[in-house]
Amino acid sequence: MKIDKYIGHSGFTSRRKACDLIDEKKVFVNGKLANFSTRVKEGDVIVIDGKTLEPKAFVPTYIVYNKPKGIACTSEKIANNIIDAIGHTETIYPVGRLDKDSEGLILLTNHSEVMDKITNPEYGHEKEYIVTLNLPVRKQFLKEIAEGIEIHGEKTKPCVVSLEPNAKRIFRITLTQGLNRQIRRMCNAYDYQVIKLQRVRVMNIKLGKLKIGEWRDLTEDELMELFLALK
Repeated sequence: MKIDKYIGHSGFTSRRKACDLIDEKKVFVNGKLANFSTRVKEGDVIVIDGKTLEPKAFVPTYIVYNKPKGIACTSEKIANNIIDAIGHTETIYPVGRLDKDSEGLILLTNHSEVMDKITNPEYGHEKEYIVTLNLPVRKQFLKEIAEGIEIHGEKTKPCVVSLEPNAKRIFRITLTQGLNRQIRRMCNAYDYQVIKLQRVRVMNIKLGKLKIGEWRDLTEDELMELFLALK
């Protein structure tokens, strides 16, 4: 197994952070400086920033969390970080990001390979949101963002949008792209302000009736469908 993947599976830190540590020349395998092609086998001694890695038994963990507004999707030790908010017994990491001002569904796992496949923009996995604006939604706005618009020099991909039934200021949007603060920037381009932004689905995983601030394990059926889609 490659060293970055091994560290990610060990629970020491995320695979992405492991890559940073390798870049910073803080990882050694059997006394030799590791690089990104270094492979690890049973019995190897891994030292990270002067500390010997003692990996715990790997317990695959996949949860869905209904993130409240104000929680930061980071494993960094800052106030209101998502890891402390959940307080899980396993070392897990958020799959992608959901900005601090937004709420709703976010997946967390300790399975770095699954994390990488879901977040890789090349695969174009669907993410669905419900958006509340400060003003009534114009049909022309929905038409144009569905076709794709340019924001800050980047063109958004075509997406699925629809006005919510019996609502004037609420619409639903499904993205296969993950530009930074994409929905807010698209709305701002038409002089709208986003009052509420809630993610309700990632691929086949739905928020459903999960209450704000609560989390649950993914079901076997959800995992089976998810893994099939990630093949």
